[in-house]
Amino acid sequence: MTNPMYANSAPVFKQMLGAMKSILEHAEAHATAKKIEPRALLDARLFPDMFPLIKQLQIAADFSRGISARLAGVDVPVFESKEENFADLGLLLTQTLDFIEGLDAAQFLGSEAKEITLRPGTPKEKKLLGQAYLSNYGLPQFFFHVTTAYAILRHNGVDIGKRDYMGAY
Repeated sequence: MTNPMYANSAPVFKQMLGAMKSILEHAEAHATAKKIEPRALLDARLFPDMFPLIKQLQIAADFSRGISARLAGVDVPVFESKEENFADLGLLLTQTLDFIEGLDAAQFLGSEAKEITLRPGTPKEKKLLGQAYLSNYGLPQFFFHVTTAYAILRHNGVDIGKRDYMGAY
């Protein structure tokens, strides 16, 4: 039997990050075909007070690595978030996928009852059990940023749809 904490995290992250890699390729091709400066898409936002595309994908990658690492009981890999172009973002997603791929389902055993501390040592510190951390905090955060990245590109004319968003499953 597959570990549900693993099954509801790592494969989901792999599917969606894989879809985002493909969507970025569409976005780069769109920019080239329409003679749009790539940075215009990378800096695009849905509203001025929201993060741009590049930051949305950095955060999505951060959440997927952090959630997976904490549930698997390994150190969270830290990336510098210095991506500047489509190639950099693609590499970030590849490195994140490689990290998640390197985790074993057995590492997630018992993580549903593991205490996870969010923002340790700050006034916003909060403790959640692994199941709540994944279901009520981690996945909603991850999907918010993935969906926002998709919406930014779609809003800017990139010819993508639900099938692209869903990726291979």
